[in-house]
Amino acid sequence: MQTTDVIVVGAGASGLMCAAAAGRRDRRVLVLEQARKPGAKVLMAGGGRCNFTNYDVSADNYSSHNPHFCKSALSRYTQWDFLDLVGRYGIAWHERDHGQLFCDESSRDILDLLLRECDQAGVQMRFKRSIETIERIEGEGFRLGAGDERYQCRSLVIATGGLSIPTSGASPFGYRVAQQFGIKVWQPAPALVPLTLQPDDLARFAPLAGIAVDCVVSNERKRFRENLLFTHRGLSGPVILQISTYWRAGEAIQIDWLPDEDLLQGLPELQQRHPKQLLRTTLSRHLPARLAGALLPQNLAEQPLNRLGSKEIVQVAQLLHHWSIRPNGTEGYRTAEVTRGGVDCDAVSSKTMECVSVPGLYFIGELLDVTGWLGGYNLQWAWSSGWCAGQYA
Repeated sequence: MQTTDVIVVGAGASGLMCAAAAGRRDRRVLVLEQARKPGAKVLMAGGGRCNFTNYDVSADNYSSHNPHFCKSALSRYTQWDFLDLVGRYGIAWHERDHGQLFCDESSRDILDLLLRECDQAGVQMRFKRSIETIERIEGEGFRLGAGDERYQCRSLVIATGGLSIPTSGASPFGYRVAQQFGIKVWQPAPALVPLTLQPDDLARFAPLAGIAVDCVVSNERKRFRENLLFTHRGLSGPVILQISTYWRAGEAIQIDWLPDEDLLQGLPELQQRHPKQLLRTTLSRHLPARLAGALLPQNLAEQPLNRLGSKEIVQVAQLLHHWSIRPNGTEGYRTAEVTRGGVDCDAVSSKTMECVSVPGLYFIGELLDVTGWLGGYNLQWAWSSGWCAGQYA
């Protein structure tokens, strides 16, 4: 039996952050990880450059059944705190669109930072350890079984992440722990994930694979503007990944293909200036010709502008500003960047990440029902929630 103060299950972003923070409080910390190496998802993040945070972080950038839950952690360990840590390690970074911050070199820089923080804090790590049993001992904490090994701790932190990217070692372990202790789990689902199309729509739009368009995509819950990318399976690109977190099976999404134009006003003006110009030629100034041809009926696209009546102008405007499509589904956890849903935030203290009904048990990171937007928000949640738990575990 190995006895310690804190056991962190999971050597990902939030788990390593928590372990380092707890170790700096002179807590004896042991990290248990089922994989052979730490930080698989950290290394994959941002296409290998690790989009580690964002200049602009607020609760509005997160989805949860308890939208206020993330406020405390995000305000107590901010993006500026993590940037300060990055600076202390001399890691070069740069800003991309929408305030996204990436490493200049490699995600390995961020993982090495976390491992060095843990090493300096005296954190011990054990890899290839699959937890098989967890038992709560009244007044003594928790006992864990992993094969022939037994561990005991006062504080147990579950940081095993969601179900996204199974090749990284994702598993439902954390959800099972929550359920073991009677804690509600909101149904997990893929998020920040490409959407697939119905067979008829796929046959219509698959030939456009590779075309990217700046557009606005919305539903009843949210609205985003970024690039949309057609693929052989359906729709992808940043704007689709963003809306996927708020999309539910069976729902339609709306797309404004020309968010900077007003066709109801603009087409009548163009009729005066270019009466014989074909509609498809007019639209090709703003949209790829193949996309315009796929969106509009051919007989309409081939009409000269002076042949368009008010009814046809309204039809064109409706199709291009309020185009509606009902996705068939998502590409699933295989390509999802995160998992939405998870451990019910109402069961966890927003200050400490400790379970209200199970003293000494903590949940952090992606495992909780907190899903960030694309752009560094999910890693910032890992840093913030992990740091906060590390102050109390």
